[in-house]
Amino acid sequence: MSRILWSPTQERADASTMAAFERFVEEKRDLTFEDYNAMWQWSVSDLEGFWASIWEFFDVHASAPYTRILGDRSMPGAQWCPGAMLNYADNILRHAEGRTEETAIVSFSETSGRKELTWGELRAQVASLAAHLRWMGVEQGDRVVAVLPNTEVALISLLATASIGAAWSLCAPDMGQVAIVDRFKQIAPKVFIAQDGYVHAGKTIDRREVLAQINAELPSVVQFVTLPIVGDLPEGHVAWDSLLHDDVPFEATQVPFDQPLWIVYSSGTTGNPKPIVHGHGGIILEAAKQSLHHDLTSKDRFCWLTSSGWIMWNAQWTALGQGATVCMYDGAPNHPDMLAVWRFVADEKLTYFGAGAAFFAGCLKTGVTPRDAVDLSALRSLGSTGSPLSADAYDWIYRDVKEDVWLAPISGGTDLAGAFVLGHPGMPVRAGEMQCRALGNAVHAYDPLGNELIGEVGELVCTQPLPSMPLFFWGDDDGTRLFESYYNTYPGIWRHGDWISIDENGASVIYGRSDATINRKGLRLGSAEIYQAVEGLEDVLDSLVVDLEFLGRESFMPLFVVPAEGVAFDDALKDKINHAIRAGVSARFIPNEIVQVAEIPRTLSGKKLEVPVKKLLLGGDPASVVNRDSMANPASFDFFIAYAKARANA
Repeated sequence: MSRILWSPTQERADASTMAAFERFVEEKRDLTFEDYNAMWQWSVSDLEGFWASIWEFFDVHASAPYTRILGDRSMPGAQWCPGAMLNYADNILRHAEGRTEETAIVSFSETSGRKELTWGELRAQVASLAAHLRWMGVEQGDRVVAVLPNTEVALISLLATASIGAAWSLCAPDMGQVAIVDRFKQIAPKVFIAQDGYVHAGKTIDRREVLAQINAELPSVVQFVTLPIVGDLPEGHVAWDSLLHDDVPFEATQVPFDQPLWIVYSSGTTGNPKPIVHGHGGIILEAAKQSLHHDLTSKDRFCWLTSSGWIMWNAQWTALGQGATVCMYDGAPNHPDMLAVWRFVADEKLTYFGAGAAFFAGCLKTGVTPRDAVDLSALRSLGSTGSPLSADAYDWIYRDVKEDVWLAPISGGTDLAGAFVLGHPGMPVRAGEMQCRALGNAVHAYDPLGNELIGEVGELVCTQPLPSMPLFFWGDDDGTRLFESYYNTYPGIWRHGDWISIDENGASVIYGRSDATINRKGLRLGSAEIYQAVEGLEDVLDSLVVDLEFLGRESFMPLFVVPAEGVAFDDALKDKINHAIRAGVSARFIPNEIVQVAEIPRTLSGKKLEVPVKKLLLGGDPASVVNRDSMANPASFDFFIAYAKARANA
């Protein structure tokens, strides 16, 4: 068992929301638990009792009650809370009652500076924008999309869209044109909201031409709303600021529990990005449950350092849903230096700060010591996710950030808009480990045959349904893509695509992705989008990319390419490939190395052998990672065996 780095005082543990929930369950259901594992076991074996307790403890606002918690428990296809009528925006903005002058949002942006919104201002601006969206013809079930940074503009747009019962979808401004169109075109949006440029690391980025090209490829859009930063308002566009000042009451359309709330994207290895649809009710319940594990209340000042293209952008509103003040940071985390974000943490007197593991690893490598540079006296809790946090990073946090801070890394994903494993405010923190499995999440590690593993690395699976699991993939009418994404390995059981070990006490370690998904600094992407950019070049005949992410090893993403006949493999070609990825996908997915190969290994049916190559390069036995009899070109694997040996000996 790993060494203990921090333990809560009894006073802190007893004052936590988790402890309050446990007392609530004891009072209302006459249940007591010997320890957390016993409580977790109840939560995954009595799904109806557990989720009903979450609903009651958090006083979910609904205009009509559910007839039962779980109508159908099959996976996929579980039906939650039939009969319930509610609205996500209503459950957020109810905190404005009696608190209109208190701060709801702080938004700091390199582009626009620092802004504050009170609860009253937030509610009024959401109501005004929602009225304008209705006038534009947006109705329940329509889609509103945006290309916006992590500022209050995106939040107001989300809440206004949700209040109508329309579905929201967001892409980050640094994403390439092709990647954005591939996402939005699938869902046929009615309104498009965008900021025409932004400042990053002191440099102004003009996105007007790219946005015009995106809009031209979205024929369903009837109105383009623009927030001008670098230029004038284009003819025919509506100015963002003109939509915020109408004095109208806030109205929230009451919708069924499973009404689509937002559409996020998690790409597979083939085809277009998968448009994952989450529902109002599922997100309300999952976020409420998550707040127990984050120990959030209305007294908190919360920030998660995130891009608007990451699911952690959506997860910020877990804190807002508890009435906390959410502080948003939009800027380069290393500009002008690696202490920039820590100064923000100190200046805003944050009680809870979260970031991707790559941010903490970057701070460790550059040798910054926030505890000596800024005042972190208000900081009580730290979160981390996106990729595995190494034990060295745990040590750095307790040595160079703050000795008395609760560090609670989490791991989950875009797919369920939540976490499988995470923290507990009443348990000790051990180096390199996540403290526990989430309440309500029946998480286990499985071997390839479906046997549970204890203390060994296996596939992360979830054996019981969750309210926030995808309702469906947009356009996946028969559910085939949904089934193939999660359920085709272990029938009736969710396979997430992460390697995990879980010990007998429920503590866990995530080791990295077990599938072919690319994970760069917490942002996940399907390899198909990289292939689309790279193989769109006439100079490239074929390609294969793998992300070698595994706990304790430096993340490394090589791209293997087969140049077209007569094309020289030189720096000019590499520059052209990198430019294509930067323009079509994002600069975040520029490979660490581009390698020439004679051919890409494929199955007899023509699929690229990404996972076998990945397992090989992570140290797998060449004889066991792939069955050569299933390959169309078995000799092509010899190059990768040699490449793996060379990397291992380097």
